[in-house]
Amino acid sequence: MKIAARHSSLITRHSPSGYREAAEVARYLRARWRAQPRVAIVLGTGLQDVVHGLEEMQTIAYKSIPHFPRPSGEGHRGVLHLGQWRGAPVAFLAGRAHLYEGYTPAEVVLPVRALALAGVRVFVMTCAAGGIAPRATPGSFMLFSDHLNFQGASPLTGPHDARWGNRFVDMTVTYDGALRALAGRAARALHIPCFEGVYASLPGPSFETPAEIRSLRRLGADAVGMSTVPEVLAVRQRGARVLAIATITNRAAGLSRTSLRHEEVTEVGQRASPDLSRWLEAILPGLARE
Repeated sequence: MKIAARHSSLITRHSPSGYREAAEVARYLRARWRAQPRVAIVLGTGLQDVVHGLEEMQTIAYKSIPHFPRPSGEGHRGVLHLGQWRGAPVAFLAGRAHLYEGYTPAEVVLPVRALALAGVRVFVMTCAAGGIAPRATPGSFMLFSDHLNFQGASPLTGPHDARWGNRFVDMTVTYDGALRALAGRAARALHIPCFEGVYASLPGPSFETPAEIRSLRRLGADAVGMSTVPEVLAVRQRGARVLAIATITNRAAGLSRTSLRHEEVTEVGQRASPDLSRWLEAILPGLARE
């Protein structure tokens, strides 16, 4: 089912906290979905084919949703998919906006904030990442155990709006241990190469230098990317639970003899999509019960 476009403008200015816009989006979505999703999944670069497992699917282009940012990055389609996956109502955000595209932190996180306002309580964040740790080889997956935020920006800065939650958010346990355990058991059963590690988030869009990668490795980073952390901060402020999965699409700068290409990131992400799809199919029923 394709829902016709009714809204086409990008965010140009918004209320100080972004709450009014997110609440409007939440109302827009509630009026259109057939069943209340309990789980939302954000699909990163090259991972869009995962949605093929959805049944009773509704498709809404981001340009049809008021205030939604429109991704310009390759491998980010900009489509919201709603449907059933093995009987569980799920929302898929196929594509995300990034700070490097010129969006503000509040604009980047508006989609996940709107879904949280609409009742989603579990978020699965996926992304493509460069591997730093020896075990972070292309085609493997990393479950976030923690992160390092070097983006220089946060959606929690600026005027505080208590409707979002606490201003000072405890990040001691950012990535839910029970959800990680569920995902780890499923990966082992499916023989999907997976490990837990720390994700370093940098602003991009340039890839990191070899010196930066050496520094990140000394700081404890196992993989590096340009996304995900702003959305995690926003939904944790709302009290939602988070599972984050990075597809390792390449070795980071200086750790292989080949130059880094965004096309490689997209290609490896696409090749890894079937494994990610099998993995999500195995864990979604459990996520929906959480």
